[in-house]
Amino acid sequence: MNSKLPSLGFAGIGLMGLPMCRRLLAAGYPLTVWNRSPDKCAALVAAGARLASSPAELCRDSDMVLLCLADTAVVREVVFGEQGIAQGGRSGQLLVDFSSLEPTATREMAAELAALCGMAWLDAPVSGGTPGAEAGTLAIMVGGAAADLERARPVLQVLGQRVTHMGAVGAGQVTKACNQMIVACNALVIAEVVALAEQSGVDATLIAEALAGGFADSRPLQILAPQMAESRFEPIKWHVRTLLKDLDSAVKLSREQGSATPLSGLAAQLMRLHASQGYLEKDPATLVELYRSKG
Repeated sequence: MNSKLPSLGFAGIGLMGLPMCRRLLAAGYPLTVWNRSPDKCAALVAAGARLASSPAELCRDSDMVLLCLADTAVVREVVFGEQGIAQGGRSGQLLVDFSSLEPTATREMAAELAALCGMAWLDAPVSGGTPGAEAGTLAIMVGGAAADLERARPVLQVLGQRVTHMGAVGAGQVTKACNQMIVACNALVIAEVVALAEQSGVDATLIAEALAGGFADSRPLQILAPQMAESRFEPIKWHVRTLLKDLDSAVKLSREQGSATPLSGLAAQLMRLHASQGYLEKDPATLVELYRSKG
C-alpha cells in the first residue's frame, strides 16, 4: 500500500515540524527529512525517515516537498540558496509551505520557483500550535491552484481537521496574518485581564473557568489565562518572536493594501517591548509580566 502513497520530503524539524512528521510516518508515507541542525532529525530517522544532506537532495526522491520554517528569509534561503530546492526541483513536483510568511514575498517566490524549475507552490500556513500538530487537528488555510490542492489534500488531512482553499498563491498567508492578528491581540488583552484581576484581589486562576462558554471565551483564554495566573511559562509551546514576526508581517501587508490595522499595530509594538525585555524566545504566556506591578 505504501508504494501508492506519494513520497514526501520535509524541511524544518522544529516545534511544529517534528510532530507533523511523526503523523506522516504513522500514516505510512515514505518520508525524507532535512534540517539545518541534523541532530533534530534523529528521532524521525529512528522511526523510519531518510535523512537528506541538503534541500536539493530532499527533492530527489520526493513527489511533494513540505516546508515548516521560521520566516520569509529562511524559506528564501532553503528554496533558492546553494543546494536549495530550486536546484533539485522539477516540473510535476509540488512544494507545500506550512510556514507563516509575507504574502507578497510568497507570490514572488512561487513565480520564481516555477520559472526556474517548473515546481508548483501551495502556501498552507497552519493554526493550532503544537497540540494541534500532535493531534492532527490543525486548521490549514491554503493558497494556490485548486488542482494542486487536490493532489496535496490527502497529506493535509493527516495533519489537519480543516483544510480551506482561500484562493490563489498568497491567499493562505493573508488568512494566516488575519488569524495571528486575532491571536496576538487576544493574548495581550488576556494578559491585561489576569494582571488586573490579581491587582484587584481576585483569584486569577478562576478567570478561564468563570468565563468559559460566555461571549469572552476562546481557546487562547482557556490555554493562556491559567498559565499566566500560575506563572507557568514552561515548557515553551510557542514563541513571542513568532507572534512578533507575524504581527509585523500583518502590519506590512496592511500598509501595502492601504488598510487600517491600528489594534494590530499597537499589539506589534507591545510585543516588541516585551521581546526587548528578554522574552523573545519565551512563551507568550509571559506577556502577563508586561502588566504585573513590579513594586
